[in-house]
Amino acid sequence: MIYWEIFLAFFIPGILGYGGGPASIPLVENEVVTRYGWMNVQEFSEVLALGNSLPGPIATKMAGYIGYDVAGIPGAAIGVFATVAPSLLLIIVLLGILYKYKNSPKVKRMTLYIRPVIGILLGVMAWRFFSESYEGIGLWQTVILTVVSYLLIERVKLHPAFVIGGALIYGGFFL
Repeated sequence: MIYWEIFLAFFIPGILGYGGGPASIPLVENEVVTRYGWMNVQEFSEVLALGNSLPGPIATKMAGYIGYDVAGIPGAAIGVFATVAPSLLLIIVLLGILYKYKNSPKVKRMTLYIRPVIGILLGVMAWRFFSESYEGIGLWQTVILTVVSYLLIERVKLHPAFVIGGALIYGGFFL
């Protein structure tokens, strides 16, 4: 029964928390503190602070921690699954509909319209990263990292994960 309660405690906020993890935090707090009484407000605020200090989505981190606190490793797995299940189900349904109508002229036209928008959004994001890097570490460091990264990825065909790791090591030592 506890596993079902953990599932519901994180699945319901996942459905109703439109806007992502931060929007679902009050709903999770209501389930965890008020409805099931697994934590008090102080403990929940400490879990929230811990979750905010770590990288990644806040809702899944909190679900994993609270699920583990309540029911061990199976509770953590159920909590994380329940948090991502609403999005997962919606994606499966929408992709099923898209796949069903993939040959429709309207769907083909829609994908043609989406591609340039995605390209522009990626370009804006890259420009924002570049300008923040320029402001943070200076022009020459930014140019060096950009050129070396491009050469390693495009010319040497090195996997991007290694380039990112190398840039992190470079930044740790020289910046």
